[in-house]
Amino acid sequence: MVPPFHYSTSPHPSVSFLDRLLSRSGPDPSPSVGDAKPIRLVVGLGNPGPEYDGTRHNIGFDLVDRLVRERALKWEKEHKFRSKTATGRDGIVFAKPLTFMNLSGNAVARLTRHHHLGPAQILVVYDDTALPPGGLRFRAGGSAGGHNGIKSLIEYLGTEAFPRLRLGIGPSPAEGGLVDHVLGRFSELERVEMEKVLEIGAEGVNCALSSGLETAMNRFNRKN
Repeated sequence: MVPPFHYSTSPHPSVSFLDRLLSRSGPDPSPSVGDAKPIRLVVGLGNPGPEYDGTRHNIGFDLVDRLVRERALKWEKEHKFRSKTATGRDGIVFAKPLTFMNLSGNAVARLTRHHHLGPAQILVVYDDTALPPGGLRFRAGGSAGGHNGIKSLIEYLGTEAFPRLRLGIGPSPAEGGLVDHVLGRFSELERVEMEKVLEIGAEGVNCALSSGLETAMNRFNRKN
C-alpha cells in the first residue's frame, strides 16, 4: 500500500513503464491565466477509506464532495481512472483519486487523457500547511511546495502549469509532529470554521468554472 502521508522529501513509489504509458497526458502549450481554456475537471486530493474521513489532509475530498452534493450528482467508482467521478449536465467532471496521495497524478493523467484535456483545464483542490487554518488561495501553477500529491501530478502531467486551490490547515503545533497534524482530525471548533471555508471554497470553484480562474483569483484571494 502506498503510504498516505503526503508532505515529504522522500522519493515517489516506483511506477511501471506500462502504467506511465497508460496514464500519460498529451503535450500542452501551458497557456497563461488570461488565455487559458475553461476548466473542465475539478480534482480533490485525499486518501481513500473511512479511516481518513474528516482528517485535515482530506479537505480536498471534502470540498469536491460539497460541489457534487450541490449539483445533486452521485459518485461512481471508475476503475480505469482509479478514481471516483461525477459528471454534471454541463460536462464538468469532479474526481477523487483512489490511488492514495502519492500516486494522485496517475489517476488525474488517466482522466485528462480520456477527456482530451490539457493541464490548464484541471483545477486541483488540496490541503496546505503553509497557509493558516481558514486561508485559501487560487494559483495558476507553481511548485509542489513539499506536497507529494502535487509532486505526483507534476510528474505525470509533465508540467507545473495546472490551476490549484490551496486550503490552509496551518503548520503542525510545536508539541506534535507533522504526520500527526495532517492525518489528524479537526476539533469540533475547527470543523465549524472549516465548514465556512468549504462554503467559500465551493463558491470560489464555481466562480472559476463560470468566469475563469483569473476572476476567481481576483475575487477570492483577497478575502483572507
